[in-house]
Amino acid sequence: MKGTDNQVVGPNSANKNFVNAVRARRSANGWSSLLDTLVNLIPAYGPWIIFGVVALESAGVPLPGETILVGAALLAGTTGQLSIIAVVVAAAAGAIVGDGIGYAAGRRFGLPMLEKYGHYIHLDKDRLLIGRYLFFQYGSVVVFVGRFVAVLRMFAALLAGANRMPWGRFAFFNASGGICWASSFGFGAHAVGTAIYKISEVFSLIAFILFIVIGFTLSRVIRHYEPILLRRAERVFSNRPAGAP
Repeated sequence: MKGTDNQVVGPNSANKNFVNAVRARRSANGWSSLLDTLVNLIPAYGPWIIFGVVALESAGVPLPGETILVGAALLAGTTGQLSIIAVVVAAAAGAIVGDGIGYAAGRRFGLPMLEKYGHYIHLDKDRLLIGRYLFFQYGSVVVFVGRFVAVLRMFAALLAGANRMPWGRFAFFNASGGICWASSFGFGAHAVGTAIYKISEVFSLIAFILFIVIGFTLSRVIRHYEPILLRRAERVFSNRPAGAP
């Protein structure tokens, strides 16, 4: 492949450009040596490292899953060493599997821990029931949209499990969100190159601000209507058969 200066640009040169492009973002997202290590593993292990990092992040481990997805998509576009289809499939599969693990962990340990220690953060039995009711009603949006919000991406599945969101509904919106997220950022990075970082940063900032504003507003509304919500929650769950989620 020819460069603009008539010098031959081989795979090694393209790899260096790709690594430098990803590293340029590390000061913005706070990752340094760990990101360097993970980025350098992409050319060697391809879809497996993408799957692993995304799955662990989705299960609640703080890892740069989105950065790895975008970096791998850039590698696929600049060197041809990876198939962009393989990158997107690996990221989507990692998101779905990791969220499934997070859901199981939240369902097994989340609610018991909140019942035992929730009073330290002002979560008594009534408020836990309200939280379960709200997740039962609106958890689908949290699971789907949470895939696109950096902080929520790590905890949405855990919250879904802890609040006993029905498995079938969780699985559907989890898979939908994972596929849409992997396709958007994977194919997007492959199409527009490193400009995806600026797009991603702006989108993530807007999503995070909206998440904070909506969360604050909801907390005020919930506090104001707490008695009404409690009655609705008690009515909904008292009518559900024993053993139901």
